[in-house]
Amino acid sequence: MPRAAATDASANLALTDAAARQLTNVTKSTAQLDTITPRWLTQMLQWVPVEAGSYRLNRVKDPASLASAGPAGGQSELPTTHVGYYETPREYFLDTVATILDIPTRISDLYSSPFDQVAEQVRLTIETVKERQESELINNADYGLLASTEVDQRISTLAGPPTPDDFDQLITKVWKEPAFFLAHPLAIAAFGRECTVRGVPPATVSIHGSQFLTWRGLPIVPSDKVPVRRGRSKVLLLRVGERRQGVIGLYQPGLTGEHSPGLSVRYMGIGRDAVASYLVSLYCSLAVLTPDALAVLDDVEIGKFHDYSPNYR
Repeated sequence: MPRAAATDASANLALTDAAARQLTNVTKSTAQLDTITPRWLTQMLQWVPVEAGSYRLNRVKDPASLASAGPAGGQSELPTTHVGYYETPREYFLDTVATILDIPTRISDLYSSPFDQVAEQVRLTIETVKERQESELINNADYGLLASTEVDQRISTLAGPPTPDDFDQLITKVWKEPAFFLAHPLAIAAFGRECTVRGVPPATVSIHGSQFLTWRGLPIVPSDKVPVRRGRSKVLLLRVGERRQGVIGLYQPGLTGEHSPGLSVRYMGIGRDAVASYLVSLYCSLAVLTPDALAVLDDVEIGKFHDYSPNYR
């Protein structure tokens, strides 16, 4: 037998990889969703439970009119005063982010090994709803951070790109215990370039196991929900928490089918078409307790790059 023929015969007698794989169990990943982000904003806010889905924000009226007296050399009559309140305070009502998840019972019955199809579908739906929640906290026209910023708490960049001077100016607007900056990743990269060209690279800090750039000790938190339009974006600076009279998140506790604070998953039954339905609902809002708890840097140019020409001696 010719040598080539013998080689072909022996190859046909050996078990191939493709054939062997038919008898193996393939290790599978859970379903991956590339739109999931860390959602740092929702993690770093203080969340306050509300009753009946509403929160009334009471404020001190005309604080400059309060009268007081210092030490006097002799007997003197003390001034009288009182603290006034706004008689028509703003009330925040919880917003709803909801969807109905439909899963044919045939799918959940036949194809739920090794992963439960219902659990996976609910998990991915919840992630999508929470992504929408963070977007609403920033962009909602009624209660979102951008809509809640007072006019005198908004500044524009000095020259377009976000510079250390711009960030310092933003700090002067929220100087009482500021917590963190919030910006789109492209705006953070633009700020990093401006720091580099000035020779003042920002330090980093570890929060929840992740690294953040900082400025003046304040972390710069990324969120892709901060809008970018025509090459420009915004940078926000927040003070957070009730005790600090800052920005707080609002949620409804004790929901039926509560999955996490403010979020519920409720089974709606099986229709005549053998499709099981699940209602996924999230109730939330956001309140800025005092105007100086929030400031915005507008007109942030994100597309400027520097030409570092090499100069050698």
